[in-house]
Formats: sequence, C-alpha cells, structure tokens
Amino acid sequence: MGTLQRMRALLVVNPAATTTSARTRDVLIHALASEVKLEAVTTEYRGHARDIGRLAAASADVDMVVALGGDGTVNEVVNGLLHDGPDPGRLPGLAVVPGGSTNVFARALGLPNDPVEATGALLDALRTGSERTVSLGLASGTPGSEDEAVPGRWFTFTAGMGFDAGVIGRVEQHRERGRRSTHPLYVRQVLRQFVGEPHRRRGLITLEQPGREPVDDLVLSVVCNTAPWTYLGNRPIYASPRASFDTGLDIFGLSRLSTMAVARYGTQLLASSPERGPRGRHALSRHDLTEFTLHSKAPLPFQMDGDHLGLRTSVTFTGVRRALRVIV
Repeated sequence: MGTLQRMRALLVVNPAATTTSARTRDVLIHALASEVKLEAVTTEYRGHARDIGRLAAASADVDMVVALGGDGTVNEVVNGLLHDGPDPGRLPGLAVVPGGSTNVFARALGLPNDPVEATGALLDALRTGSERTVSLGLASGTPGSEDEAVPGRWFTFTAGMGFDAGVIGRVEQHRERGRRSTHPLYVRQVLRQFVGEPHRRRGLITLEQPGREPVDDLVLSVVCNTAPWTYLGNRPIYASPRASFDTGLDIFGLSRLSTMAVARYGTQLLASSPERGPRGRHALSRHDLTEFTLHSKAPLPFQMDGDHLGLRTSVTFTGVRRALRVIV
C-alpha cells in the first residue's frame, strides 16, 4: 500500500455513535490525518455508510476505509465494500475505530474498546503493515421460499433468527424513543422477551444442512463468525467458542426455553470461555459450516450484527473464507 503519507483513507463517521463525542471524533480525525491522506464523511441516514463503502470499492483512489462507529456502521461499510463480491486483493482494506456500545467485531479482532487507544493501535498497524484477511457470513433469501427475493447481506460476527433477534428488536424500539443502548437495557429486554415468548417450549425453526438430518423445533438460533458472540459489559460471552475468522460459520441453537432451561443455559453463557460453551440435552452446536438453511413455520425476527432486519421465514447462510482484508 505504499508509505503512510501516500496512503489514501476514507473515514466514515457515525455522528450518533454511542461512546464518542464530537470533540473525541475531532481528535481522532486529526490523529489519522497527520499520518495518511484522509477524507472524512459523516453519515446522514440509515444505509449511508453502505453507500459510501460501495463508492469506495468502485474508486481507484481509496486504499483504506475506516469505520468510526458501532457494529451497525461496520456492517454497512462491509456490505458496501463487498457489493460486487469479495476481492481482498483489489478492494480497499477495512479499519475499525469502535464507537458503539458493544463493538463486538473490533474487540474480536483484538482492538482496544476505547476509540483513542484503538486509533493508536490502527496507526501502529499501518506503520508495520499489519493486516489479516478474515472470513465473513452471507445471509440470503432461500430459493423456493417466500423470502427468496430478499437480497444477500454480509455479516461480520453474528446473525440470528428467533429469540435473540426478538430481544434486539425490542432494544431498537427503545432506541427509537430516545433511549441509549446500554447493557442493562439489553438484560431487561431479554427478560421481557422470555415472558412474552409464545414458542419457548417448542420452537418453530428447522436447521437444514447438506448431508445431515434436519434438526427441528429450535427456539433460538445464533450463527457465529467469530468468538466471543457478544459482551456483557467487559465480560465476553461465548455461544460458539470454536468460531473463528479463519473458518466457516458456527451455529448454536436451543430447543427449549423453559424457566429451568433459561436458568441453566443462561448460567452457562455467563460462565462460558474460549474452552467451554453451553452444552446439554436441549443445546445444538455445529462448527465450521459452509452452507446451511434456517426455516421457520411462521415469520420470526431476524438480526445481523446486532441490527434487527424484520421478520423472515427462511434464510440460507454461506460461510466465505478470506473475504475481507482488515488492517489490525
């Protein structure tokens, strides 16, 4: 990519990022601009970061796109960069400065959660030429289903159908009313989703994987592209401990969410580690999958990288290795 002074970088700034003030953003912009040829663009609407990423991918004048925001901003930038498919050798590299409430993708890459420290780590990576090429997940409408026309969308660390997506939908409703996205808010919505979940004893989701028998009656299905799955404050939560940016996709599912099951698996998640995740009679765990489909008997909430995307009945997932070049 040449020397830093010749590197051309595009900074995508989400002004609504939870943990960065306007003053902090100005400091970060000046720090980056002192090392690279920087253009900063502030997002103005949902989907704007995707549009910016798409323009950067089509340009011959951008070496790197820096996403300053949360996981939603990163997801949009990635989907813009990969609009025409993965091409790590040609496309601009991605860098991330965390500015959201959880920042799973950035933290899974080993970046500090503090945006100022993460900027320092990014500048160090640029000076040493440190980068890696990571796998991504692609979720598409299943051919032959009522969702077949839904376009494919990339995700960086997780997707989910059912219970967890319902929780995210509840959180987003509160955010639209002006509430901040905090970890206590998520915990409260988990409890409310559990109380209101009509299918917690017998789920509606079926996992179909080539060459294996279908798994029926899942209440919860979490697809992971890396570990940890998420964070509760500073505590990492591992739904699929073996998930990795160097492999295909992992899936974790539960076929029951009774009070006893929630107590058991919730405790296991809180105590999870890179060596041990949830396990038990009602738990499903699959590792390093290239392709599989989740079907539901009725429309269920669906999320990708922490963004609620509405209701779906069938989603086909593809794990794509070495899909995106990341400066880290």
